[in-house]
Amino acid sequence: MKKTTKLSRRDFVQTALGAGVALSAPTILGATAKGQGKTFKLGLIGCGGRGRGAAAGALEAGKILGFNVRVVATADYFKDRAVRAGKQFNVSPDRCFGGPTCYQALLETDVQIVLMATAPLFRPLHLEAAVKAGKNVFIEKPVAVDPPGCRRVIAAGEEAERKGLVITSGTEMRHDWNHIKTHQAVAVEKALGRLYAGRVWFCIGHMFWRRPIEPKTADDLVRSWQNWIALSGDHLVEQHVHNIDVANWFCGGPPVSAVGFGGRARRPAGDMYDFFSVDYDYGDGVHIHSMCRQVNGCWNRTGHDFVYEKDHTDGSNHPKPKKSPIPADLPKGPSSHVQEQIDTLYYVNKGKPINQARAVAESTATAVMGRISAYTGQQVSWKEIMGDPSAKPDLYNLTLRPTAEDFDKGTVEIPKENVVPIPGRA
Repeated sequence: MKKTTKLSRRDFVQTALGAGVALSAPTILGATAKGQGKTFKLGLIGCGGRGRGAAAGALEAGKILGFNVRVVATADYFKDRAVRAGKQFNVSPDRCFGGPTCYQALLETDVQIVLMATAPLFRPLHLEAAVKAGKNVFIEKPVAVDPPGCRRVIAAGEEAERKGLVITSGTEMRHDWNHIKTHQAVAVEKALGRLYAGRVWFCIGHMFWRRPIEPKTADDLVRSWQNWIALSGDHLVEQHVHNIDVANWFCGGPPVSAVGFGGRARRPAGDMYDFFSVDYDYGDGVHIHSMCRQVNGCWNRTGHDFVYEKDHTDGSNHPKPKKSPIPADLPKGPSSHVQEQIDTLYYVNKGKPINQARAVAESTATAVMGRISAYTGQQVSWKEIMGDPSAKPDLYNLTLRPTAEDFDKGTVEIPKENVVPIPGRA
């Protein structure tokens, strides 16, 4: 079995930013001439490492395509972070916005493309506002933390499509050419026959525990968002959504149901679990096992393995389709992180609406479904959380709190530290 662990997004971001964003990739022959005079103005909402990494990737993508790409506005819950990012990307201080409603100020500017890298809780609200303002959007994964949030993102994507806008997402394997070609070969052209089963992993060491413990204010919650279910969705949603997205992609859509379990053994802060194990039933006898963990000193692995009639694949090692789905004039970037931004600029330049909101929202909802099952100890179905409002209204309408609107309005109630879900009681 081929090990699929790769350089992580955060490793990439740290390396790129530590090098002063000195990324390099060869300019595609003729790209400068083709892109002559094209300028794209970017706005960044969420100025942490991932956001600044996305902005750096967009600037690199502009060089490859031959476009003049500039970051012209930044926004972050903490204005000092917006200002620091502004200095990095030569943004005027008066266009660096802070506070809970900073996104509104940025959307009132002349930005054409918005990069969204806030905590997942905020993304449905921010995406709705961006689409209403007529902006193209690159939105990081996951895109929500609960079922209503996922449906809001799907609806916003549909509205963007009607408006002719581009929505791309940070589910990076869908931007990786080997994954795209392998998917075409095995999932579309059926080169390996019928899909039988699969496994997806995101097992790593602990992350972000050095954030504030026992938060007293809304600011404390935002600073420690990776520790809180309501802000991150738990790490099954925040991190493992990458691999779950690949499972949905290769299976042709979201699963019928999920049965999972998990627990907390080492984590000293917040209210999240340390590990999850979920069985996803995709129907027709196809099951995908999902495993994720954030505990130090353990065996680690990230990746995928799908078993077919004739062979198995990790999702990227069978890039031999009869016909490639990749546009002939789309340049290939040096990494999937940069390719995400190449794809975004490519479609915005073409004036061709593309809607990746549904796929990333469905993958987010798949992860949320697994989390709900693990927390409750019950089987949870797609119909119950996304399909039929009357099947189980408590799950369909399940809204985690505090909400993004609570932060906007200043009505945030602080959750209790180290109080975690107990299966069989909720």
